Amino acid sequence: MASPEPPSSRYAGRRRSRNPQSKLKQPPGRRKSSDKQQAQVGANLVAPIAKLRQQNISAWERKFGANKTGKISAYSETDRRSHNPKSQPQQAPLHRIIVVWIVLIVSGLSLAWNLYRLQVVRGPVLEGRAKQQQAVTLRPYVPRRPIVDRNNNILAIDRPAYTLYAHPKLFKTSKQEVATKLSPLLGRSAEDLEKLFNKTESGIRLENSLLEEVADRIVALRVDGLELLPHYSRLYPQQELAADIVGYVDMDHIGQAGIERSQQNLLERSIKAVRLSRTGNGAIMPDYAPIGVMNTDDLRLQLTVDSRLQRATRSALKEKIAQFQAKRGTAIVMDARDGALLAMVSEPSYDPNHYSKYNVELFKNWALTDLYEPGSTFKPLNVAIALETGAIAPDSTFVDNGLIRVGGWPIKNAEGGGQGRLTIAQILQVSSNVGMVQMMQQLKPSVYYGWLERLGLGQAVETDLPFETSSQLKSQEEFTSSAIEPATASFGQGFSITPLQLAQLHGAIANGGKLVSPHVVRGLFDSKGQMHWQPTLPAPRPIFSPKTSQTVLEMMETVVSKGTGKTAQIPGYRIAGKTGTAQKASSTGGYSANAKITSFVGILSVDSPRYVVVAVVDEPKGRVFGSTVAAPMVKSIMESLIAIEQIPPSRKGIKDRG
Repeated sequence: MASPEPPSSRYAGRRRSRNPQSKLKQPPGRRKSSDKQQAQVGANLVAPIAKLRQQNISAWERKFGANKTGKISAYSETDRRSHNPKSQPQQAPLHRIIVVWIVLIVSGLSLAWNLYRLQVVRGPVLEGRAKQQQAVTLRPYVPRRPIVDRNNNILAIDRPAYTLYAHPKLFKTSKQEVATKLSPLLGRSAEDLEKLFNKTESGIRLENSLLEEVADRIVALRVDGLELLPHYSRLYPQQELAADIVGYVDMDHIGQAGIERSQQNLLERSIKAVRLSRTGNGAIMPDYAPIGVMNTDDLRLQLTVDSRLQRATRSALKEKIAQFQAKRGTAIVMDARDGALLAMVSEPSYDPNHYSKYNVELFKNWALTDLYEPGSTFKPLNVAIALETGAIAPDSTFVDNGLIRVGGWPIKNAEGGGQGRLTIAQILQVSSNVGMVQMMQQLKPSVYYGWLERLGLGQAVETDLPFETSSQLKSQEEFTSSAIEPATASFGQGFSITPLQLAQLHGAIANGGKLVSPHVVRGLFDSKGQMHWQPTLPAPRPIFSPKTSQTVLEMMETVVSKGTGKTAQIPGYRIAGKTGTAQKASSTGGYSANAKITSFVGILSVDSPRYVVVAVVDEPKGRVFGSTVAAPMVKSIMESLIAIEQIPPSRKGIKDRG
């Protein structure tokens, strides 16, 4: 800042400016005459000016002070100090410079290390986190594949459904009024709904699988506090009809029984997860969705089951259970050529649409999960073993005296009394226990046991249904060391099998001696009927020769035409079969005096054997036998089978043979 000009210089300038002609030359005469005047005038002018000047100088001195020369200085004390050479900043000490440089170097190295750590060391981790924030991985939900019968009738299918929740604290009207409006739509009483509303203020689940039509009607009520959540629900339109085969899925859409469980991988469509970009607020950007991400196939899982035959079989079974007040029952229809199951029913059953309302014991398919002693229905298989080993001939005979003792144990016929001399066919016709014991005594126990193992006793049946149980057979040492074991096994007791295994074994008699695998899955088909996948079944395993099988089959025909199986006769058709009435094993040991299992195995037809029908009824009441309970039921099932499959009459019917 420039210092102000001292007053002396300022006024000196003014004097010069007011007398610009002072240096001009004057005429000589006038200059002398006017010198005094000018001096006087100048004195008059200078005196007041000098006085004013002195006043100004004093004021400036008071404000700014005076220097050593007496001249006015406009600088303050601070300004003077700042211009003092002694007060000028000096160069910093060396140690301070070193400290500053160390701080700068350390800061630079720290910054470089952090950059290296973030970009190189933690780079992949941070990159992954960034991708998680910028994208989301989704696995689109697609409906589960439908299950259909062999005629494409739907047995299970996914459908849009809704779960209804109530939040009473949000009701704008009374709980009673809301309950009254919902009652007819939900099929529940208004009183029950009101009780639910009073339990808690929010989150009350009223229904889990509401149809769209019902959900629309609930929305139309415009009731605050009701919430509908959409989801897919598994629908079983046939209800109890095929529950033992199809099974059911739980709340997570995971199969828990039947085909729904065993074929979970086939029924659940597999769609790869897709990665979609997200906006800053987390919303998905559909523009980046891969093309065709939601494309699904139209495949359906087709079964070998025929709903028409299944319905007829179930009707016949329920009728006999009701008639004889039985505990339970099961019936099976199998194609002996390849093991395809056309019908499989167990009663009592359950509705898979409402499985949570039933006892879990009903979820088991008795036909393949529960064991029982087959009794006389196993006798034709023992005859086949004896014939195959050469222990007997088709025309061999044995004397039935009504009683035989084995190892000190008495064995009698079910009806009591002896039948005299009997052929092998007659032993089957009258179901002689005494005759069967004598027949199987022709085999060494070790050989007999080996054949039972060859038939698969002690093992589970290979099938595509879940929870199959292995049959039970005593150890070889126990079987061969006690004479009573082979004796009781000769008429179907002392070991346990499932009804499905009995059907499989009789299938070997019907198809020429081969064990086939019972199954219900036919394959995956599209909507045009084109097969895309077919299960690989185990190759049929030969156990009997065709000659032995045919011989036993014809012997079983006489059981229906002349023996205990007459109630299974169908005019015009050659039916082979065998009745069975077995005592039930007691939980305390031995056999129950009253509890029985009645059964019947039928083969249609003898001249063209293809179908095996098994019926088992557990604990029927009264004077019951396989001939009075199970055989008539098999007849009814076969009549339906003949109508459905349009099976022509046999070339040589029963009436023709007299």
